[in-house]
Amino acid sequence: MVHQSRIDRSLAGNAPWLFLSPHLDDAVLSCGALIEAQAQGREVIVATLFTEASDGPHTRAARSFMSQCAVKDAGELFDARKAEDKAVLEDMGVQSIHLGAVDALFRQRRAPKLGSEAWNRLLPEMTHRYPTYRFDIAMGRIARGDRSLIGQLRNDVAALLALTGAELLFCPVGVGKHVDHLITLEAGLGHPDHVVLYSDFPYNLDHEPDASRLARWGYVPWTWDHGLIAKPPRIRQYTTQADALFPSGHIPVTAETYFVPADQYPAARSS
Repeated sequence: MVHQSRIDRSLAGNAPWLFLSPHLDDAVLSCGALIEAQAQGREVIVATLFTEASDGPHTRAARSFMSQCAVKDAGELFDARKAEDKAVLEDMGVQSIHLGAVDALFRQRRAPKLGSEAWNRLLPEMTHRYPTYRFDIAMGRIARGDRSLIGQLRNDVAALLALTGAELLFCPVGVGKHVDHLITLEAGLGHPDHVVLYSDFPYNLDHEPDASRLARWGYVPWTWDHGLIAKPPRIRQYTTQADALFPSGHIPVTAETYFVPADQYPAARSS
């Protein structure tokens, strides 16, 4: 008896696929080769969850990020990022959807108290849910205040699955422990009959996925290595991000890694 993984089974048809991207580049960074190949024969939709910034004053971590992107105004930066994401995905024949959640670097936990505006200007970290990148955003701990956001995003994903009729739902596995990636994973895991996990690039150049967790979930690796040579030029089309992500100018060409349920489906036998 021939067996197929969830992806192999879907590859035999042309049903729509839905990719969840934490930020305005992650789907192409991690899955660009598979996306571009499949967009030639099926509807592919990329839904990006965190596509907005809040008004200032901003934390030191947020200001550092804007400096790396060479854009000083957060609103202008995210307008530019949304425009370039839409342009890249259109070039690839892919539909883009921006869900409008606020990026972790800019997510505030509460409005400043009356009379505290001066303190907020002096130390904006006081009012942000993730005051630093290294010790908050990249530590893999989702703030309690984001639980309602996860519920909202789960509802958004359910609505997108119903609207698109997607057969597979691709979510980041959370390599690198960025909280927005972990929230995106949480938003997708409520649909176990559809979920495929993908390894987060370029975080996976320096970190490994949580093998014990994947084993508990019953997921095993699946690799895509076709069309990889075209991927770096696509990544460079994200002009606000490419230099910051790859300061040497070199974008490594590596196979894309996905994780699928280990329970296999028997393939249909030809008569």
